[in-house]
Amino acid sequence: MNPYLQNILIGSLILGFATMEFVSGRYRTTVKASGNDTKLELVIFIALVAIAQPIALLTTNFLCSTFIPEARGALSDLAWWKKAIILLCADDMVQYWYHRISHKRFLWPLHRAHHSARYMSIRMTYRGNLFYFLLMPGLWLSGVLVFLGFGQVFIVYVVIKQAVSLGAHSAWRWDERLYQIRFLQPLMWVLERTISTPATHWAHHAVTEKDGVGNYTGNFGNLLFIWDVIFGTARITRKYPEAVGLKDDYLFGEEKWTDQVLYPLSRSNREHSALRPGGAAYADD
Repeated sequence: MNPYLQNILIGSLILGFATMEFVSGRYRTTVKASGNDTKLELVIFIALVAIAQPIALLTTNFLCSTFIPEARGALSDLAWWKKAIILLCADDMVQYWYHRISHKRFLWPLHRAHHSARYMSIRMTYRGNLFYFLLMPGLWLSGVLVFLGFGQVFIVYVVIKQAVSLGAHSAWRWDERLYQIRFLQPLMWVLERTISTPATHWAHHAVTEKDGVGNYTGNFGNLLFIWDVIFGTARITRKYPEAVGLKDDYLFGEEKWTDQVLYPLSRSNREHSALRPGGAAYADD
């Protein structure tokens, strides 16, 4: 698989999930996005594709070519399944821990933009802060692995990861009907403990944990949910929270998109804001 085919497949996944959001009626009835939301999501998507990813991949390639040129392609002959396991650990497990740590005071301002959406949809899958993505360790480690010869496996891996991530954020809850099919229960039991699903990931975006469904202090997995199972942060209910987003935004209004995308270069003036010096941090802190 080449990068062009990868982009076509990811584009097709986005189009497919978007179509299901509209066909199911879920987008019309649940996604109440403001102009501020649209600007935030559009700008960060462009910045992720045009700035964060190229910087990480090109910089790691430059540094590796400069300091360890003899290592280029050194692991090319490694079996594909071994490469897949290494990628899952170096990228997805590392992202689990990065995500988990980002719910603490120090990194929370860089991550809160992803949680500030009051809806779930594929449109907010990549919603975030530019520096959150630039500091994402899995992205830089992946660049090193590509230099070492993981190129082809990495391309396939990215497509699979994006499929799961888009599905977990989608307004169309693809797992909901499957839970109701009796003969699929054993399969769903395994699936919901292996990969992120709408039920488990929506719970992570919940406004509250008091309903027994929300789990914003857990369910951190991106591709694999099994990291939450292993590290004790999983909550599986097969239910969906009544509301998603952030309590402080409901109370004090949404933050400007520039403050969310460009913090700390742009700081909020809103009272009780995590995006200002001395502001309120996340509830988990």
